[in-house]
Amino acid sequence: MAMGRPKTALVLSPRQREQLEAMAHSRSLPAGLVTRVRIVLLSASGKTNQQVARQLGLTAATVGKWRGRFLNQDVAGLHDELRPGRPRPIGDERVAQLVRKTLETKPKAGTHWSIRQIAGQTRLSKSTVHRIWRAFGLEPHRQRHFKLSTDPFFVEKVRDIVGLYLNPPENAVVLCVDEKSQIQALERTQPMLPMGLGYVEGVTHDYRRHGTTTLFAALDTANGTVMAQCRRRHRHQEYLDFLRQIDKSVPPELDAHLIVDNYATHKHPRVKRWVAARPRFHMHFTPTYASWLNQVEIWFNRITQRAIRRGTFRSVKDLVAKIDRFVQTDNANAQPFVWTATADSIFTKIQRLCECISGTAH
Repeated sequence: MAMGRPKTALVLSPRQREQLEAMAHSRSLPAGLVTRVRIVLLSASGKTNQQVARQLGLTAATVGKWRGRFLNQDVAGLHDELRPGRPRPIGDERVAQLVRKTLETKPKAGTHWSIRQIAGQTRLSKSTVHRIWRAFGLEPHRQRHFKLSTDPFFVEKVRDIVGLYLNPPENAVVLCVDEKSQIQALERTQPMLPMGLGYVEGVTHDYRRHGTTTLFAALDTANGTVMAQCRRRHRHQEYLDFLRQIDKSVPPELDAHLIVDNYATHKHPRVKRWVAARPRFHMHFTPTYASWLNQVEIWFNRITQRAIRRGTFRSVKDLVAKIDRFVQTDNANAQPFVWTATADSIFTKIQRLCECISGTAH
């Protein structure tokens, strides 16, 4: 009886078996790769190529191919090999020139390059420029605003506030307090056009003003709930009233750590006297030009985007009612914001920004 060439024994080490079994149960790997892994595992169990082929619905030649690839190249041999394709029509040097031109120059009669302008200058197609810009994350048409703090105690204040977020004190609540002033009750002069298939919601560009309100808010960093109050004005009298509301709401056995900005109302003499008379109140002021440290600003952006900006209000009373409904609904499903930035990571980012501004960045 004729005998075929004996196969090389396929024996898996514990590390290889653990890796292959994890790949075999993966839901994110390509199906072809998972099938090749199963071929190796079944072969290592002692089955012949024909037995593995029948079980997986493959040909014996396919099983033999991937068995051999694994024996020669380990797990790396189960991945698809790179196939040759059409060479890139644009060389690395032209790509580098486009990137440098985008980053280091500006058009003569403009503040930034557009795809059409730079395509004409570099003799590249608009689609090519768009692909390269997207690959390198270049967006000349966009800007980000920033303001560096000039507070002489910037480092100390950042460490203080970040410490409250990452390691809150025991037997205390941490509240982020601020006010959003001059919220306008705007009524569109014509009804809005509803969103439909193929077109977005339509609103008129003009509106009627019906007055303003100021929203005082205190965000509890532990659970994400917000204590809110709308007032006609935002003087120190209204701020004091809001502090009294906080005083009543916080259980008497707990201290209250309030994170606030440097608005003059927050440092009014009457406010200082009120706080001094209540030892359980501790005020933590953000550095100047660093309101981004106050988590309630995130919540203000949320209510602006979801309930105010696209609304139409016939009166201030209507606006306040909308705000109250949003607060109640949001508190019913509140989740705390997850603060992950340490003080040192913030300082590192600011250092990079300063180096970029001064031209000393590497």
